[in-house]
Amino acid sequence: MLTVDFNRLPVGPGNRVLDLGAGGGRHAFEVLRRGADVVAFDMDAAELEGVAAMFTAMDKEGEVPDGASGEAVVGDALDMPFPDASFDRVIAAEVLEHIPDDMSAMREIVRVLKPGGRAAITVPSFLPERICWALSEEYHTAPGGHIRIYTLAELQAKLKSCGLEVGAHHYAHGLHAPYWWIKCAVGVNNDEHPLAKAYHELLVWDIMKRPLATRLAESVLNPLIGKSVVVYVRKPT
Repeated sequence: MLTVDFNRLPVGPGNRVLDLGAGGGRHAFEVLRRGADVVAFDMDAAELEGVAAMFTAMDKEGEVPDGASGEAVVGDALDMPFPDASFDRVIAAEVLEHIPDDMSAMREIVRVLKPGGRAAITVPSFLPERICWALSEEYHTAPGGHIRIYTLAELQAKLKSCGLEVGAHHYAHGLHAPYWWIKCAVGVNNDEHPLAKAYHELLVWDIMKRPLATRLAESVLNPLIGKSVVVYVRKPT
């Protein structure tokens, strides 16, 4: 399930891409399939072991174009072990809401981007996230959980203040917001609740099959209750 639109953040052979806060590697895998060199970067060493294993499996299955490479690196978003101007593209998907000093993380993104480089920054969008917080204290107080709710204007202003040119934005995963509202209402760890379980099965079916009906429904729901907002930015030359 991708949050970033790669038509808006084109990547391909010759690009070096940082997936900051890569988690399970969903965006890193897509970048590698498109022929770019990708670094999956995260604090969670266990998650990155799985990402590195998947890079190897993709290569064995012939899913990696010639010349492309994938690497997993453990580290801190506030002090990344990369030289200045190391990357043509940066993806930071659903990571800034976890970081107390988010401005320092944004400045690190600017530092490692090449002049003229582009980035996609995604965070939970305001309304769906606010409802989750209202329904469940556990949702946002668990260790490593979300510590802030961004408005779009706040996110854009912070990115601008770090020296980035802010471009287009869009919302994603409109079908997923109700699932999280259900989870917050019945217990965020109560995966066996009949309603939560049934909705989860619907989402898995939708991700696997991508039927036209749900694609159309999500296109309508995204601007209204999209779970994530994606902002595309550029580092000036």
